[in-house]
Amino acid sequence: MHIGIDVGGTNTDAVLMDGDVLVSKVKNPTTTDVTSGIITCINSLISSSPDNAQINAVMLGTTHFVNALLQRRDLAPSASLRLCLPATTMLPPLVDWPNDLKQSIGAHTYMANGGNEYDGREISPINEKELIDISQKMLDDGIRSVSVCGVFSPVDNRHEKSAAEIIKSVAPEMSIALSSEIGRVGILERENAAMLNACLVEVATKTVDAIRKAMSSAGLNVPLFFSQNDGTLMQSEFASNYPVFTIASGPTNSMRGAAFLSGVLDAVVIDIGGTSTDGGMLMRGFPREAAVDVDVAGVRTNFRMPDVFSVALGGGSLIKKNPLTIGPESVGYKLTSQGIVFGGDQLTATDVAVASGIAELGNRNLVEVVDAEFAESVIKEIQTRVENVVDQLKVSAKPVPVVLVGGGSILIKNNFDGASDVLRPTNAEVANAIGAAISQVGGQIEKVYSLTDMAREEALELAKNEAVEKAIEAGGDPNSIEIVDIEEIPLTYLPSNALRVKIKAVGNLI
Repeated sequence: MHIGIDVGGTNTDAVLMDGDVLVSKVKNPTTTDVTSGIITCINSLISSSPDNAQINAVMLGTTHFVNALLQRRDLAPSASLRLCLPATTMLPPLVDWPNDLKQSIGAHTYMANGGNEYDGREISPINEKELIDISQKMLDDGIRSVSVCGVFSPVDNRHEKSAAEIIKSVAPEMSIALSSEIGRVGILERENAAMLNACLVEVATKTVDAIRKAMSSAGLNVPLFFSQNDGTLMQSEFASNYPVFTIASGPTNSMRGAAFLSGVLDAVVIDIGGTSTDGGMLMRGFPREAAVDVDVAGVRTNFRMPDVFSVALGGGSLIKKNPLTIGPESVGYKLTSQGIVFGGDQLTATDVAVASGIAELGNRNLVEVVDAEFAESVIKEIQTRVENVVDQLKVSAKPVPVVLVGGGSILIKNNFDGASDVLRPTNAEVANAIGAAISQVGGQIEKVYSLTDMAREEALELAKNEAVEKAIEAGGDPNSIEIVDIEEIPLTYLPSNALRVKIKAVGNLI
């Protein structure tokens, strides 16, 4: 059996799954320290399990790391090292970062010799003495984590690896993030992604250690996995080193859970929580990935992220009159104490849903003070906003199936413009936790190959092998791994034959 957990901004959801069967489920308010809320959920599930010994893994999706970025807290003093000279000096590292985020990590940047052209030719060789001096300077400045980004390192990452070895020789305790292992081809966005990873490594390591200790104290000595942005899992040790791959795990868990609960593999998924609504597109049962740069905490990045459209709308959204406003403020996890239907004094979207008759929870008598006409206008506006999310995600005007999940889905009526069918699967309120529990492990590779020295087939085979290796590294059973997505783009604008390849492999847990 597996325990699946998803930590949201309002609630922490958890389920106990025996294969494809839901054994039990629990929903508790998310705690400030995150860990205690997780352990509360685990203990609840353990107490409901007929045999604790049968629980063999915990799968976790969390907003903890992205919240650290958004709140500018617990970030490690970090440096960005770019291997580039004499090129790319006009736009230095961190050039497009918000000032407060830069200052929270120290805003240390360095540029050194190295890097490659698009076809693998060196811009300049790396200079060992130069890198030793930079490493010593980082130590003197109190830097504990560094990102290393070489120009066109997705084509050839040997310079990045050599630089990492030199840094380790001077600063053995330094955490190092290589951009070629995290982001895509574009240098600024890839560099940004690696730097975000670098500054999150310490908080990730502490969080993983705390959860594992808490699991052990609860008598649960089993492997811990974290959900990735692409809807797959990775081992906790891998998550400690690559925390940026968990940033959008919440929406992806919901989409994977929606596919499992509804049986629909191609659809728009709308996940309505207590604070926000996230919409995404399912393709073959996995979230569609964003094809453009994605903003994370005010920073442009290009690592693998789902194509998610979010609005500040949820069950806890505050409702105001004259003029009508819905959110963005929310009572969040305090809904059950501050919402009118629960005896509180804050008018929320949930109160309006109960007053209009589309939802049944709490004490309906308490919302009789809500004007029926006003309630109907609020529900109509909520419906319109969600329909707009669906329109943003569709690739054509053709109606598509829409799967509603999350506790806040009670805000939506069944009639839905732009939907061929509206599905509300059983247990939709914990679809996110179910998505975590049933996830497979995966590996993904995106590289540019020069076809001057190799055939197209050879390039594809190399990429497939690397994707499979990444899936195995993440904890996959080598015998179960298969390639589920291949994308190749000839780069015709370059003066020699070049091929951009993106391949995804998935498999079952060992």
